[in-house]
Amino acid sequence: MALNDLAAALLRQLDPEVAHGLAIRALQSVPLPAAPADDAILHTTVAGLDLPNPIGLAAGLDKNGEALGGLARLGFGFVECGSVTPLAQPGNPRPRLFRLAEDRAIINRMGFNNLGLEAFAARLQKRPRTVVVGANLGANKDTEDKAADYVTGLKRLRGLSDYVTVNVSSPNTPGLRALQGRAALDDLLGRLHEARAGDPTPVFLKVAPDLTADEIALIVEASLDHRIDALIVSNTTLDRPAGLHSRDRDEAGGLSGAPLKARAMQALNAAAAASAGRLPLIAVGGIDSGAEAYARIRAGAVAVQLYSALIYEGPGLIARIKRDLAARMRADGFSTVSQAAGFSR
Repeated sequence: MALNDLAAALLRQLDPEVAHGLAIRALQSVPLPAAPADDAILHTTVAGLDLPNPIGLAAGLDKNGEALGGLARLGFGFVECGSVTPLAQPGNPRPRLFRLAEDRAIINRMGFNNLGLEAFAARLQKRPRTVVVGANLGANKDTEDKAADYVTGLKRLRGLSDYVTVNVSSPNTPGLRALQGRAALDDLLGRLHEARAGDPTPVFLKVAPDLTADEIALIVEASLDHRIDALIVSNTTLDRPAGLHSRDRDEAGGLSGAPLKARAMQALNAAAAASAGRLPLIAVGGIDSGAEAYARIRAGAVAVQLYSALIYEGPGLIARIKRDLAARMRADGFSTVSQAAGFSR
């Protein structure tokens, strides 16, 4: 077992939130070696961003942009930090993070706990330039005009990140998912488009898996109308699939990890059918192997993101996925990720 994976195994013996804090501190302070250069077949481009590989880190691990130096050395093609809200907020009361070890899953109801936009921006100013970094934007819990919070975040972070993700799909902030309705989404995306004012930074939209195919189709069309650069499919689910075994399976919050796999794939299929190659798709939710990453790419994703699987597999998972993905692409005669995804935009 690699040293990094052994450390991850030890952290799993601790309270989940304590372990999370220790992992962030370790990524800040431990001098990690740089990951080996990626296989050239994995190089890809998403919304004009050059990625050495299509395996990204999903938002949630590094909420405050504190550990980007360490994360940049783990071998990701891109790293997304946040969610960040304009004002600092403590999030929901503890306990709010639960490991469902028997199910290889996580339930969280963190509630966008973060140190706020100014602290986040200060860290991004010092971020490493060796990896593509995205900033995931949220809205404060008590904000009446949540769309205004996203505009504030977009303006403040101009020039500080390589892309920005508008997260309207967390289940842990009251009223947030209502922004996925067409009228509210048109208002939000219209205001964001105006606020961009020629800023070339790509803007992505992250959606929930708990949507019908018709609802996803409406989101795709709204995204195209307002020039969103990519769709991230999807966030955690409020659903509790049959067959969960862990004692904390009925805790409130968003479920991620292996049990999300089927629902996330269903949402991706709906987005791919609706977008028909007009909008890049980034898949997230239950991706824990090269086989699963490849399945999402073949379903239409041009990149994927991980988070929960890292808790159970350790950071060595990144290299294993990349090796397997490259082998699967070659075996099927593909020379690029976009070719495998059937995406030519």
